[in-house]
This record gives sequence, structure tokens and C-alpha cells, in this order.
Amino acid sequence: MNSITLVCLLLCTGVSSFRFEELTQYVNSHEEEFIETLRQWIAVESDSSDVTKRPDLHRMMDMTAEKLRLVGGSVEMVDVGTQALPNGSSLALPKVVTARFGEDPSKRTVCVYGHVDVQPAKKEDGWATDPYELTDIDGNLYGRGASDNKAPVLAWIHTVEVYKALNIDLPVNVKFIIEGMEETGSNGLDDMIVAQKDSFFSDVDYIIISDCVWLSRRPALTYGTRGNCYFFAEVEGPKKDLHSGVYGGTVMEPMTDLISILGADLLRQLKTLHIIRLCFGCSTKLFPLDSSKVDLLAHRWRHPTVSIHGIEGAFSSPGTKTVIPAKVIAKFSIRQVPNMDPAVVEKQVTDYLHSVFAKRKSPNKLNITMVIGAKPWLADPKHPLYEAGKAAVKRVFAVEPDLIREGGTIPIARTFQDVTGKSIIMLPIGGFDDGLHSQNEKISRYNYMEGTKLFIAYLHEVSQIKKY
Repeated sequence: MNSITLVCLLLCTGVSSFRFEELTQYVNSHEEEFIETLRQWIAVESDSSDVTKRPDLHRMMDMTAEKLRLVGGSVEMVDVGTQALPNGSSLALPKVVTARFGEDPSKRTVCVYGHVDVQPAKKEDGWATDPYELTDIDGNLYGRGASDNKAPVLAWIHTVEVYKALNIDLPVNVKFIIEGMEETGSNGLDDMIVAQKDSFFSDVDYIIISDCVWLSRRPALTYGTRGNCYFFAEVEGPKKDLHSGVYGGTVMEPMTDLISILGADLLRQLKTLHIIRLCFGCSTKLFPLDSSKVDLLAHRWRHPTVSIHGIEGAFSSPGTKTVIPAKVIAKFSIRQVPNMDPAVVEKQVTDYLHSVFAKRKSPNKLNITMVIGAKPWLADPKHPLYEAGKAAVKRVFAVEPDLIREGGTIPIARTFQDVTGKSIIMLPIGGFDDGLHSQNEKISRYNYMEGTKLFIAYLHEVSQIKKY
């Protein structure tokens, strides 16, 4: 069979060769361009938790939409309503960006989810560099949102861009749904997904999320996440702050009440849970020395935990201040595992803390509020989506991937699963040491570029999944 006959046969049967080397060479030759785009995105302080940064967040969504348009996508910016603020006012939520590339009914359709909002970050919090100025040190790209989630979102956009730049047909139709409120609970997105279940999502076969990290230096496929219930516990006492010398010992202090109920909660947790020391410089070994790797991972992936994050209203500035705060608010969260319902957790926590508080016979007032109630998510790692992931990882990295679960929470995964009924895979490219939510967050050049190649290969592998 000569080459002309082979080409004709391939075209007539609808089969085309996968030009993987050509696609990856394009990625290599455009590395600096892709990094420069990431630099521009990192420069936007798209902190969704700070309402004063809302204009920056709107600008970030506009930049995302424009990037997708430049690549040739059919783009929409969907209004998802307003956010109610504690003072009774409201603020416009950032619009959700959707995009479509291809409408071939003979092809599979995948929907890529991501977010471009970030956690708070200040250099004085312990960053070695400006968190909003992408800094390349020894092959690592440091900046807030580098790994969570701006680089992965860009890697997916670059994937489509590479195919189109080389005039190679996308092996599947690709849709995007990019939000700007993930870090604060995906406000408005659940309702949008319900509203567009029979329109935007009607022809989607699979949903892909790349908002997590590897467990080690080996690439990974993630098939489960814990849920998260985030609480505010507010204790309010006198009308204003008091002098500790004048009033100390004569009033029931809100801070003392708060520490008491938090201590009761934490002590109950420590009776049943161990604390894991990971690889981030903790000098105290709290996880038992004889614990196996299985025990450690089980506590990270499959056991519920309680974490206390901070106390608002307490004096925390440098120096001294002899004050009794009039009102303090503790912030803590409970990571849930499958078969835990946020509504049940909310009632149990509220009832328990009020019972502990009642025993103190304090004249102060306690109010418990659950501000985030995200369910855990679990997938079948034997699904064809995961087989496609294994094949893509082997093509790019020449190794078998780790199959892992994630201790963190991606709230929207369970919503996608419950509302659309679509199969979901989490396909991470972030490194285990990227420092998500922490100081000096980064993604390596290697993970950014090789991750783009992984996405390129994955689209091909998904196109090979047979339709039944």
C-alpha cells in the first residue's frame, strides 16, 4: 500500500493520525509566550474574598473571555446575580465565562471547568517575592494563583490554541466554564448550572477539572475530594472594648468564652484523630512514628477533620494592647467525607457548641453561622475517562499515574455530578509542593509546559472512547 492510498483510506474512513510530536514542539517553541500570558494574569489581584478587590475580579473575567475569543471560541459572559454583604448591601458577582470550540455531533464533547479568583496574599505575610508579580526562580514560577488555578486554566486554553495554530482539528468538541468565586464557595454558580442543565450542558459528555495537585513527583489522576463546612462562631459581650485592668476579673470575657467552646471542640477531635506532619517545615512529629503510609493517606483523604483558622476581633497587631474585645468571631472548618451531609453537620455543630456554651452560664451571646457547605465528591477510577487519563500520562511522562483522592474541597464537582449527571475526572498538573493557599505559591515551568502537553494528549485519548 503506497502513501497516497493510505492517506485516502484514512480520510475516507474518518481516521486521522495523532500529530503529537508536532503539537508538543509548538508548546516548546512558545514556552516564553505562554509564561508571559500567565505573568499578565498573575498581576491581577483577583481575590474573591475581598470586596474592595471586586473591580480587579471583574477585570480578570474580562481578560479570560478575551483570551478565549482570541483563540477563536464562541464566548458568553453569564450574569449570576449579586452577593449579599453583612452590612445589608449587595455587590455584583463576577460573571461566569463560557466558551465553545466545535459543534461536531459525531465527536465527544468535554467541558473544562476552572477558576481565576485567588486566595488573599500580601508580601508581609511571609512571601519572599511580590505575590502579584510572577517571579521565575530556578525554574519555578512564583505568584498567587500560579498553581491555583490560573496556570491550569491557561494550559487548557493553550491546548486549544495549539491545535488551532497548527490547523489541526480538535479531536473532541471543547467547552469551557470559568468562574471567579471558587475560593469563597462558588456563589451563583450552582444556580447557573441548574438553569443551563438542558442548554449549555445538554451535549456535554464529560467534565474535566484541573484544580488540584499531584501527591508526589509522579503525575496523578484524582477521583475523590473531601467536602467542607466553614463556620463562624461569634461571641458578643459588652457594647465596646474594655480596659483589662479596670474590668478584668469582673466580667465574662467573650474571648474566654470563645476559647472555651473551641477547646472543647478541638479536644473532642484529638481523641479520635491524629495530626499529620507534612513536608512544609513542621519540626514537631505529631503523627505517630509507627503509622503506615496507608494510615497517613487515610487521614488525609478519608477521615473528617476540624481546623481552626483564626479569630476576628482579637488584637493581633505588633506591640501590646491591654484590651478585652467586645466581640470576637472564630473561623473554623470541618472537612467531610462521603455520607456526611452539610445540613446535618451544621445542626450537629450548632447544637453541640450551644450546649457547651450553656454550661458556662455566660451572659454573652453566641451565634453560629455556616457560610460554606460543600459536599464531598467521589468518582469511579475504572471509568473510561480515567483509562484515557492513564494513556495520556503514559504518552507524555512515560509512567503510570498515581490514582489519588484529595484532602481539599472543590465544591462544584459534586454539583456537576448531581445536577448534570455527567461523568467527571480531575486531571491535575500542579506539583505536590506548589503551596496552594500558602506563602510562595508557585508552579514549575516543567509542570506548566508538560501539563499543557498532557491536556493535548488527553483530548486525543478521550476521542478514542467508544460511544454506545
